[in-house]
Amino acid sequence: MTADTASRRRALRRMIEENLISSQAELVYGLHQQGFDVTQATVSRDLGAMGVLKNGGHYRFRRAIHADAHLARAIGEYVQSFASSGNLVILKTPPGAAQVVAAAIDGSQMEGMLGSVAGDDTVLLVAAEPGGGLDLKNRLELIGDTR
Repeated sequence: MTADTASRRRALRRMIEENLISSQAELVYGLHQQGFDVTQATVSRDLGAMGVLKNGGHYRFRRAIHADAHLARAIGEYVQSFASSGNLVILKTPPGAAQVVAAAIDGSQMEGMLGSVAGDDTVLLVAAEPGGGLDLKNRLELIGDTR
């Protein structure tokens, strides 16, 4: 892989991670805006090599799609209750399951979350915004209900 290819793929990665991209034409245009002279065929090859798939009408990395499915499964199977206060969220699980849930949440790189701490049967999540706990709790409840 040449330096140009690596640079172009870094730009593609940023575009896909930071935006909802629904077509290769959008990617070609975005790359042109950044000074890369590419064709749709080049973008298509890059997407394949990078493990990017179209999911839900938008391009996403294969690992992100897998992490979302893993998160839905972990929440649906193990989380018994949800509570929030300010920018904090508490998830209660059966004994021994909190670390499984926290790892799934961390792996999903959920937007608006600073981090998690897991004990034996409790997961503490810290939302990025001062009042973001309720929104984070609600999103997690919805994810768990999609099983």
